[in-house]
Amino acid sequence: MASNSDNGDNMFNGIRSIMIFAEDPEKSARWWAGVLETDVHLDINGNAVYAWLEVAGVEFGFHMLDEKNNPRGGSPVPYWAVEDVGDVRQRLLDAGCTHHRGPLDVGDGTGRRIAQLTDPFGNVIGIDGF
Repeated sequence: MASNSDNGDNMFNGIRSIMIFAEDPEKSARWWAGVLETDVHLDINGNAVYAWLEVAGVEFGFHMLDEKNNPRGGSPVPYWAVEDVGDVRQRLLDAGCTHHRGPLDVGDGTGRRIAQLTDPFGNVIGIDGF
C-alpha cells in the first residue's frame, strides 16, 4: 500500500487528541494525571467541564458524558489533525462516513474547528483544524 507521501496527498497529519467521555471529567483527568505524572487543564462553562492532559504532543481529553455526546459504552474519539475541516469532512462523507456532529468552532479565538463523523463500522472519529 502506498503511503500518502508517495502521492503528495498529506491530508491527514496525525492524531491531535483523544477524547474519553466520562461522568466526572475532572476526576478522570486527575487520576490519569497522577498515573502519567502530568498536569490537568480545565475548561469550565457553567456545569460543563472539559479536562485534558498533554501527553507526548497529544491532547488526552475527558468530556462530560451524555446521550448526545457518546453515551456510556461509546468509544474514545480520535481526532485527526487536518488543514481544512470542510474539505476533509466532505472527503470522508463522500467515502461513506455519515455526519455525527459539527463542524464547531472550539472557541479559542484561533478559528480552530472540529467535526465528528461516523465511519461505516459505527466508530465516531473526529477531525480538528481550520
